[in-house]
Amino acid sequence: MRWSAVATMTALALGLAACAPAPPATGIQDPYEAANRKTHEFNKKLDSAFFRSDSTDGSGPGPVTKTLYNVGSNLSLPGKVLNSLLQGRPEPAVKNTFRFFINSTIGLGGIFDPAGTDFSLPETDTDFGETLHVWGVGEGNYQELPVFGPSTTRDTVGMVVDFVIDPLGALPDKERIAAGALRFGGNVAKRNMYGTTVDSILYDSADSYSQSRLLYLQNRRYELNGEEATDANAYDPYEDLLPQ
Repeated sequence: MRWSAVATMTALALGLAACAPAPPATGIQDPYEAANRKTHEFNKKLDSAFFRSDSTDGSGPGPVTKTLYNVGSNLSLPGKVLNSLLQGRPEPAVKNTFRFFINSTIGLGGIFDPAGTDFSLPETDTDFGETLHVWGVGEGNYQELPVFGPSTTRDTVGMVVDFVIDPLGALPDKERIAAGALRFGGNVAKRNMYGTTVDSILYDSADSYSQSRLLYLQNRRYELNGEEATDANAYDPYEDLLPQ
């Protein structure tokens, strides 16, 4: 049932696409800004109530946060492998496959990251939104989704398809639920790891909606096209987090 749905969505996507990478998007297409702003305020309240950390000691993420992040990241690798193959990019698919097996075995289920530290196999991030981009589907309108946050029409469709085609969905019910819970925990841990940066965007900006929208589109377009969005007021909130 899952795979028949995948086949249908894939056929529709290919019918909309020219099977060539979509041209770089420019500007901001946000015809539903009023509704998006309401969703943004809901997300801020949700974040403040459940996910925002009160820690300000600058000590960085603790061992539990790092473990959840590592395990969640490891469990996301099978889906990334599949998307790389759908994009016609075998090299990152092979690297992520080796990374998954090394961290799942030597790394004790992804608790540790020997693939990255000892074997020089960093994660190659990708998703079905990028697959659609490679197939020629345009970015569409900007959207802010409840809980999930900033997105675009293309990335929202990609998120749904990623859920459907996730290879871990073939696991028995208990294992699938456990894997889903660990991946959710990994996302929460990621928010905690980048807490200072996220807080500065959501709670220190004069207009947090406009700022998060700009940063999402800027970084996403750079990921897909290798080109920075040009805006005099733009900045990269993750610059200080990148390895030097």
